[in-house]
Amino acid sequence: MNRQSILVTREIFPEVLDKLRTHFSVEANQEDVAWSLEQICERAKGKAGLLTSGGERIDAGLLEQCPDLKIVANTAVGFNNFDLDAMTACGVLGTNAPDVLTETTADFGFALLMATARRIGESEQYIRAGKWSRGRIDFFAGSDVHGSTLGILGMGRIGQAIAKRGAHGFGMKVLYNNRSQLESHLEQACSASFVSKEKLLREADHLVLVLPYSAQAHHCIGEAELSLMKPTANLINIARGGVVDDAALAHALREKKIAAAGLDVFEGEPSVHPDLLAVPNIVLTPHIASATIRTRKAMAHLAADNLIGYLVQGKPLTPLNPQVLQRCSGND
Repeated sequence: MNRQSILVTREIFPEVLDKLRTHFSVEANQEDVAWSLEQICERAKGKAGLLTSGGERIDAGLLEQCPDLKIVANTAVGFNNFDLDAMTACGVLGTNAPDVLTETTADFGFALLMATARRIGESEQYIRAGKWSRGRIDFFAGSDVHGSTLGILGMGRIGQAIAKRGAHGFGMKVLYNNRSQLESHLEQACSASFVSKEKLLREADHLVLVLPYSAQAHHCIGEAELSLMKPTANLINIARGGVVDDAALAHALREKKIAAAGLDVFEGEPSVHPDLLAVPNIVLTPHIASATIRTRKAMAHLAADNLIGYLVQGKPLTPLNPQVLQRCSGND
């Protein structure tokens, strides 16, 4: 019996590849060559499934050329690389990798917050440049984290995990804004209070962005929003590039409209807006919030299990467009 074929678009852990090979004929990019969209599209022809990193665009153009495609499994929790409407119209299931990265990403978000607040990036560069001699009383003085006000925009699983770290670990007052208010027992667990977006911006000492990207969320932090923040405030983005207007943020940092920023995600990444690279009061990391070996393996295994679950067993674990499942089962 002929096996179904799948394509793995980026390097993946060998044990995950072995798991996939027990069920499928696998073409894998273990050399981690930077394939263009056209190359991915060409290699995806005749494949029943794709395992993607979260950066490969899956849209109507690709789907039109790959009529055999049934599922695309992201190894990321985010899925703004998917045109879900086009995938659903073509009967292609999309899946992501939620839950397994929540605590790891929250750890990193808080680490980025602390590095930004305490000017760790600036002070390290100062030492590496051989400039350290004597320091004044305000030598690299940053802002306190303990007892300050933590603002969270986007209060899903990761936002809640960050809130708990702030409230219970650092005695922070936690404010949040979300598309909808959390149930009272969740608010109590996070010691968090729901406020308007404007109040959040005005009162947060440290504002952490954890909302999913969408057309509505594009540049939801721009010049107008930055102007509402305290000049002593810090902005942390571990959400998605495009949530923040990077040019407006660079201007706000340069003009000291806010104190500092910590960014793990960027518009147009891996490119970074040159104005962000020119300001000193920023900590920059290359989209690594979920990057621990244990978590990245869990993400990859979940993506593989989604491929196996759907193509072999008919039961994916984390479907994004379950309408496709209903259509396949004749329940429409």
